[in-house]
Amino acid sequence: MESANQDINLNSPNKGLLSDAMTDVPVDSAAAGRTSAPEGLTLAEEEELRSELAKVEEEIGTLRQVLAAKERHCGELKRKLGLTPLDGLKQNLSKSWHDVQVSNAYVKTSEKLGEWNDKVTQSDFYKKTQETLSQAGQKTSAALSNVGSVISRKLGDMRNSATFKSFEDRVGTIKSRVVGSRENSTEGLHSPSGAGDKPPQDNTPF
Repeated sequence: MESANQDINLNSPNKGLLSDAMTDVPVDSAAAGRTSAPEGLTLAEEEELRSELAKVEEEIGTLRQVLAAKERHCGELKRKLGLTPLDGLKQNLSKSWHDVQVSNAYVKTSEKLGEWNDKVTQSDFYKKTQETLSQAGQKTSAALSNVGSVISRKLGDMRNSATFKSFEDRVGTIKSRVVGSRENSTEGLHSPSGAGDKPPQDNTPF
């Protein structure tokens, strides 16, 4: 019985209707891939937004072309004026630094650092440390001046001592002897009766 039903179904004239209907229906891939309009928008509003988006994209492209032409013209003007890329870099850095100085973050940071500096300098610990360093500096200066005066006094005492005076006398005596001997030697060289005179020659004939 089941085999007979299968034969009837296979031999039925409506055998390929379902498959033909499935293959004959056109498939719109764009419609299938496109999602429905966002919630709250009608189809007319969606089409209007798409048209406006196309216009904006076209304007952006035009502005890019105009900007490129303006940049080329600017480069030509700089080249004629003799401005180098380094000058432009300096100007950009100066402008950037100016922008940083006037920025809110920089101003707030400067104010905060000023407040911290005031708090530190007005604190008791800072004042005590400063007083301690000042006292230490005064003590060091006094100690150095005392050392200098002690050294000067010691040198004076040493020069006034008998040993130093005797040594000084000996040095003076040696100096006078050396100077005196030099003077005698120079006088002997310049004297008319010195060794430069020739002895009288004996003219006695042989």
